[in-house]
Amino acid sequence: MSGKGAPELTVRNCKDLRVAVIAAQWHERVMDGLLDGARRALGEVGIDEPTVLRVPGSFELPVAAKVLAARGYDAVVALGVVVRGGTPHFDYVCQGVTTGLTQVSVETGVPVGFGVLTCDTEEQALDRAGLPGSAEDKGHEAATAAVATAAVLRTVAEPWRRAGASGG
Repeated sequence: MSGKGAPELTVRNCKDLRVAVIAAQWHERVMDGLLDGARRALGEVGIDEPTVLRVPGSFELPVAAKVLAARGYDAVVALGVVVRGGTPHFDYVCQGVTTGLTQVSVETGVPVGFGVLTCDTEEQALDRAGLPGSAEDKGHEAATAAVATAAVLRTVAEPWRRAGASGG
């Protein structure tokens, strides 16, 4: 099970964070589970009304994440699923999505929760979607990780604030 060894995250001081959740539309049942898990995680920390956007597929997640990061969101949660088929398409999409979301996070400084399932079968995806009977809830995990990271980053004051300057 891939969830072994996961840390217990304590998330504090984040009720005022602006959080967006982007969810792909492919594999509707899996995506519904991931989105429900992300919403539940955010609700548990007091973020009751995140912005939720739906994009066609996982490949579109990075561009949406970049726009949301540029518009002042404190954290973005990216949810998608790519199921292996009989062509290299799986590899290209997984690589593009992973690289794109990492690039958005590093370039903007906005945490991006990675809730993109990359599975060999739809059954594996369903087992990670947080549905009744699922072994894991990757939507919940991705949202919790993004918000926990945003909460940690806000504790690091910008240099001009530490020095007591006006910053203007």
